[in-house]
Amino acid sequence: MTVLAVCGVLLGTLVAAVAARASPFALDTAVHGWVLDHRPAWARQLATVVTDTGSGTPAYALAALAGALAQRTAYWRGALAGVLALASAQLPRMGLASALARPRPPSADWAAQAGGWSMPSGHTTTSMVVALLLTLAVHRRAHGRVRAILLAVPAIWATTVGLTRIYLGMHWPTDVAAGWLLAACWAASATLLVLLWRRRADHALSMERQYT
Repeated sequence: MTVLAVCGVLLGTLVAAVAARASPFALDTAVHGWVLDHRPAWARQLATVVTDTGSGTPAYALAALAGALAQRTAYWRGALAGVLALASAQLPRMGLASALARPRPPSADWAAQAGGWSMPSGHTTTSMVVALLLTLAVHRRAHGRVRAILLAVPAIWATTVGLTRIYLGMHWPTDVAAGWLLAACWAASATLLVLLWRRRADHALSMERQYT
C-alpha cells in the first residue's frame, strides 16, 4: 500500500507538471541535446537492437516465458497469465498517453521509427512490467547464489531499454521516468489485488471448515 501511494503521488505530480507546461522541462532539453552530440553510428545500432526487445512480440514472448516459469504446473496457463498481465498494463498507459497528448522530441532527432504520444514511454513501461514478471519467475525458480545474479538481470535489461529511448532521441527523460513510475504503480496494484484475493479465499476456506 505504501509503495502504491508513493509511486502514485510521484507519477501524479510528474503528470500534473507536464500537463501544466507547453514546452519540455529544461532537464529534458539538456539531456536530449547532450545525446545528440554523443551518438556515434555503432552506438545507435546497438541501442536500436536493445530497444527492439522492449516492445511488441519480444516483450510478449518474454512475458509468456515468465508466466510459464512462475507456474509450477500447467505451464500454458502461466504463459497466458503472463501475456494477460502485460496487456493489463497497456490500458492505463495508453489512457494516460492519450489524455496527456505530449509531443515527442523533433522527429529529425530520432535514430529509429516511433509512433504515438511521448508520455509515458511505451517501451519503458512494457519492458519494466516484463522485468517484474521475470523477477517473480526467477524468485520462484532459482535458488542459492545464482538467484541474486539472475534477479538483477531483468532490472538491468529494462533500465537499459528505457535509456535507449532517450538515447535514440524518441523520448524525453521525463517520459521514461513516467514509464518506470507507471510500471511500479501497476506492480503495487497487482500485488495488493493478489493479497486481497488470497485473504478473501483464506477467509472463505476458514468459514467452510468451521461449518463442516
